[in-house]
Amino acid sequence: MRTGMRWLLRIMVLLVALAAGGTFIPRPLIVPVKASSTEATQRILLLSGPIHTDIAIPIDEETRAAFSFLNDTGFPLGHPNAEWLVVGWGGRAFYLETPTWAELKPMPVLRALTIDRSVLHVDLAGHITEPQPAVTAFDISDDQLVRLRHFMVDSFARDAGEIVPIPDAGYGEIDRFFEAKGYFNALFGCNTWTAAALRSAGLRTGLWNPLPQSLRLSVGVYN
Repeated sequence: MRTGMRWLLRIMVLLVALAAGGTFIPRPLIVPVKASSTEATQRILLLSGPIHTDIAIPIDEETRAAFSFLNDTGFPLGHPNAEWLVVGWGGRAFYLETPTWAELKPMPVLRALTIDRSVLHVDLAGHITEPQPAVTAFDISDDQLVRLRHFMVDSFARDAGEIVPIPDAGYGEIDRFFEAKGYFNALFGCNTWTAAALRSAGLRTGLWNPLPQSLRLSVGVYN
């Protein structure tokens, strides 16, 4: 019994150390010094929930052009009231089958804790009030936003060059799910994808951010 308790304590200490290191060790460790030729005129948002994060980018002509392939799937990218394109990545079973906590089922949880295929969730938002606890804003340059758009676009899985929508999958009338690149697991899941997306835009995150709380904390410290 004592041996088992000692091993449990060691595992807990290791997990705490990994979480702390993942939060407070920055990635990239050293920021290269570059002369910025453009001003930070673009605003992006990190949207946080209890276990999941999304990224919202402003809908303008460049965003509509970069994501024009969504129009072929019936996604209303040109909606007149849309101000933000909201994109998140996650495990297929949990994402599709758990629109609310009341609909939580054992099998999606098991898949999330092991390994699962990934999907992208794409949605639109109108005005998003700032500040609020669930919203973290960053001002970036046009070039940085271009790189972020490219990261998001490149996350879509494609079949014969075309993105793959998931039929009859969505939480509302306008959001859509699509097949995505990569596999999901509890250690490298939705929040590590969000962190990678932010790094593609030149922002710094923690070394490993599996939870929204650690991601928010690390981006607040290093940006």
